[in-house]
Order: sequence, then structure tokens, then C-alpha cells
Amino acid sequence: MQAGWLPYSNFLNTQAFARFASYDLSVIPLFILMGNFATQGGISRALFQFAAALMGRFRGGLAMGSVLACGAFGAICGSSVATAATITSVALPEMRRHGYSGRLATGTLAAGGTLGILIPPSVPLVIYAILTEQNIAKLFAAAMVPGLLAVIGYIVAIAIYVRLVPGQAPEHDEAPTLTLATLAGVLPIAVIFLIVFGGIYGGKFTPTEGAAVGAAATFVAALVRREITWAKFKQCFYATAMASGMIFLIFLGADLMNSALALTQVPAQLAGVVKGWGLSPVAVVAVILLFYVVLGAVMDELSMILLTIPIFFPIVIGMDFGMPRESVALWFGIMVLMTVGFGLLAPPVGLNVYVVNSLAKDIPIAESYRGVMPFLAADTLRTLLLLFFPPISLWLVKLLT
Repeated sequence: MQAGWLPYSNFLNTQAFARFASYDLSVIPLFILMGNFATQGGISRALFQFAAALMGRFRGGLAMGSVLACGAFGAICGSSVATAATITSVALPEMRRHGYSGRLATGTLAAGGTLGILIPPSVPLVIYAILTEQNIAKLFAAAMVPGLLAVIGYIVAIAIYVRLVPGQAPEHDEAPTLTLATLAGVLPIAVIFLIVFGGIYGGKFTPTEGAAVGAAATFVAALVRREITWAKFKQCFYATAMASGMIFLIFLGADLMNSALALTQVPAQLAGVVKGWGLSPVAVVAVILLFYVVLGAVMDELSMILLTIPIFFPIVIGMDFGMPRESVALWFGIMVLMTVGFGLLAPPVGLNVYVVNSLAKDIPIAESYRGVMPFLAADTLRTLLLLFFPPISLWLVKLLT
């Protein structure tokens, strides 16, 4: 509206087609479809059985196994809420049957759900790549080590918590037996992961093509397991269309805001103000991350990224971190991804907490919020580590390129 109604109307007339005709955007519904096939195909049950058998010998082993199952499912899903809901439906009854408290069970599953966006493929990371014009494959590589650190951090948090707070987990779990049938159940997931990411980093196909191959392979795995029905098949496409439509509409709204920002020069003016503060580049990033933590109380992760990256990215990329601009862009994307995960757990909203708690109606939501506190502490330590040591995120990128 800064330039007048006619330019604004012309922008509306052309921008929707220009945005939605982008080939790069097709990677989003393909990865979402891949996750829906995994959800409806019963793959989550096989993952949990394997992870529980692997970790069941330890105190708090079923909770640790749930974290591993969330991480493995996130590697073929890309959605935090879908990961939390899917693994909860399988793991929560088992954890309660074995004597785990509602606090630990729901807190573990809500936190484990965030691995759906931390471990590639990650829909928020794809959106960040599109907004900042970065290489999706390199961003996926940069997220791999932080994602594995998140899994390890959550497992360590569980091990410490069950020892410091009595009564949250049984003294000894009845560890399921690790059999050939259990191993065979997770073999398709491992094969899909290797095909998709091996193909992308081996130069066989692009991330978009990899998403298509992954969706097709996941559908075949669901057929082999005989879990998919015609009704479930249709539901996969309905859910994909609804999620993609929501994301694309947010994209369009963000484009409108971004055009206004470009016209008014707000990002450039804000960058000048920030530089005038005299803060170090790392301190500026720390302030931005704190802002994301606060914003997470009222917004979901996709909206935060779409609406704020056009403002913050020019500020960060214009600072001297002693690294190439591409490395700064990759590192900042991982830092943002780590931080928006706080909003999925922290009160007063915590979308993952609400999703898990809706499946555990006998557990007060206050107990679920208490249950995520050890995991928020692990998130804080991991974020600080990545903030002050950027090479951790960039190590695998340099190795693969």
C-alpha cells in the first residue's frame, strides 16, 4: 500500500502464480507425502519395537527407545507434530504399561517429536533454504550432526532424570528381545534413508527428485508391510494437500509483507540500528535467538521462519563472523531451526505438548509441561554449544562437498 492501490493490485495478480509455479516448492509436498505414507504404513510401530529392544536394558530404556524411534521416524517424515503424534500412539501405552509416570512419558514424546524437524528431511529447513536461496542439500548436511546431538542429549537427560527423581520410571524394564524379525522391520526405513540421502549427496538426483523417490519408496514399504489401505492411501493425499495448502498460503502472506519491507527499507534500517549497538556478531545472533524463544509462545515454527527470516537474514549475513557468507547462512539456518524447537515445547503454548497431551487425556497438561523441562535444559546446552562453535554444524558440509 506504500506505492498505491494499483501497484498493490498488480502485485497480487502476479505474485501468487510466480510463487506457486516455482519448481523448488514441489519438494515440500513430496516430503510431506513421504511422511504421511510412513505414518499410515505402520512404520512407526516397527521403529519403536526395534528402539525399545535396543535400549530396554537401561533404566528409562523405553523412554530412550521412544527418542530413538522419534529420531528415526523424523528421518523420513520432516514434521514435528506428525512425529510426536505418530510415535505417541505406539509408545505411550507401552510406557504406561511398564510403570512410567505420565510426566516422563508425555514429556519424552513431546520432546522427541521435535526431532522431526531437526533431523533431515525438515520442512522448515526447506522453507529457510527457499527464502534465503541456499542449497537444500548443504542445509540437510549441516543439520545432521546437530540432530544427532539432540538425540544423544535427550537420552542423557532421561538417564539423569530417572536417577535424580525417583518414581518416574521402573527400576528395571522388561527389555524386549532383539530378534531378526525386529531388525527386518526397520530395514525398509534404513534402505529408504540411504537411497534418498545417498542419492542426493552422491549426485544422482536433486533434493526434489530425492523427495519424489523417497515418497515412492515409502509407499512401496507400506505396501510390503500390508498396512496401507485404499482409505489410508487417500488420506495420505488429503493430509498432504491440506498441509501444503496451509504452508503455501503462509508463503503468499509472507511475500506480501516482504514486498512492503523491501519498499520501506526496514531490514536495511534495522541492520544499521543493530550495528550501532556495537555488539559482537555472535551477541547479535544470541539476541535474535532469544527473540525466537519469546515468539515461539504465540506462533508456530513455519510462520516464525516465513515472517522473520526476510528481516533477520540480511542483518546476520552482513556481519563478519570470520567465515564465508555461505557458511554463515548455513550456520544461522541451523541455529534458527534449533531455537524454533523451543516454541514446540515451552509453555504457554508448546504445540507438541498439546498434541501429545490430547492423546493422553488422563494426564494433566501441567504434568506434561513439567516433563519437558529436562529436555528444554538439554536444548539450551546444545544451542549454546552450536552458537559458540559453528564448525560443529559445518563439519559434515565440508566433508561432503
